[in-house]
Amino acid sequence: MSATLKDRLREYFHAEYKPGERALVRKIDFFILTFCCLSYFTNYLDRSNINNAYVSGLKEELNFVGNELNQIQAAFTAGYVVGQLPANLSLHYVRPRIFFPACMVVWAGLTMVTASAHDVASIAAIRFFQGVAEATTFVGTHYILGSWYTERELGKRSGIFTASGLAGTMIGGYIQTGIQSSLHMRHGLSGWRWLFIIDGIVTLPIAIYGFIFFPDTPATTKAFYLTPEQKALAQSRVPPVPNHSPLSWSFLRKALTSRFFWGFMILWIVAGEAESFSSNALLALYMKSHPVYDYTVAQLNNYPTGVPAAGIVSTLFWATLTDFLGGKRYLVGYFIGITGIVTSALILSASHDADPARSTPTVFGAYYWAGAVYACQATFFAWANDALRYDEHMFRAVVLAGMNLGSNVINAWWTIVFYGASMAPWFRRGMWAMIAVSIALVIWTAGLSYFTARHERELKEEQSPGAQQDEEGKENMA
Repeated sequence: MSATLKDRLREYFHAEYKPGERALVRKIDFFILTFCCLSYFTNYLDRSNINNAYVSGLKEELNFVGNELNQIQAAFTAGYVVGQLPANLSLHYVRPRIFFPACMVVWAGLTMVTASAHDVASIAAIRFFQGVAEATTFVGTHYILGSWYTERELGKRSGIFTASGLAGTMIGGYIQTGIQSSLHMRHGLSGWRWLFIIDGIVTLPIAIYGFIFFPDTPATTKAFYLTPEQKALAQSRVPPVPNHSPLSWSFLRKALTSRFFWGFMILWIVAGEAESFSSNALLALYMKSHPVYDYTVAQLNNYPTGVPAAGIVSTLFWATLTDFLGGKRYLVGYFIGITGIVTSALILSASHDADPARSTPTVFGAYYWAGAVYACQATFFAWANDALRYDEHMFRAVVLAGMNLGSNVINAWWTIVFYGASMAPWFRRGMWAMIAVSIALVIWTAGLSYFTARHERELKEEQSPGAQQDEEGKENMA
């Protein structure tokens, strides 16, 4: 191992902190990450339970036909899109300590109400409003993380946060399996109805925890567990930037004409569709419609948990690696592009196999590998936070919200067109779409990485002592 690599590893694992800074980081890690991770865990638990319920009796009991599952998912996405910008702009006016937990209480209630649904239309309406309530969780948390953590700390924290959501997806399958064996038809309720009730109940204590302990942002925090010196230190750790009200024409013009806004939004639109293998529960639908095997309810819930498990490993690996490499988040785009092309090709090849039983291990392996694309969630939002570190807080919030909004606008119809439940088990159209977006992701990642690297060089030149002296000289001559 070269001396340079040893030095970098030593610097990475034994970072130098200012006096008192290490204690501050430990505190904000505990209070911010515990709430954010538990919040996102229940967010995905409540969100993904519709797929677990579908393969556990919901489809048969409510007489789902065709692509009605995808239509329900599209209703959720529509609500998610409607809530994106208003929810994230609200963080400028309502303390996150109040806003985040309040949204949790709303979506927990809606999750429990879903247990009373008796037709597809009712579930679609509930899921729409649940999407509105959940709109700020993902992007809002990335905004908070970018407000508290330095560039060298951000990737790991973003990765841990994203992995918590994947854990919710993974554990949701096991919860449904346990409920199906222990509570099915208890008090006349099907197992899938108990799933919604229990998921909603689990969410409420975490909301109460947030009301009490969440620290807002460094500039507005009133957290009782931070000393005045720690509050001042927290503000000094991040660049001082103006924090103007976003409700102005100049602000909107800046946002809508910014290359950062469109660059990162298009990046996440393409990357978001690369996640379609995992987010649309394609492995569960493949198993449900398998041409040979008849899987049990436990198998339908348990086997697909390998997909988010692969996502957790990949997310933590790439988040840590890109931190170690000095914030080279764009590398994940190339990895995801290769993953999307290869896994789609494997499934397309299996779909033409005359013996579906023989190709089943290949399909399972491809879907598990495809779960690794979840790594782009943490790294791409950390990339945007890094690039906008010196911009207004609300501009950064709008860019992050725009990324998620753009992705979900496309995903609302993409799911139905390319991954409709009626297309199971092979989703051939979706496989070709995955290959196309994977190629597009590699190309866009290359262009955006060039632009952000050039912008970073320009910032460093502007902040260099020579540039400041030249500027002062010009002012004196004037």
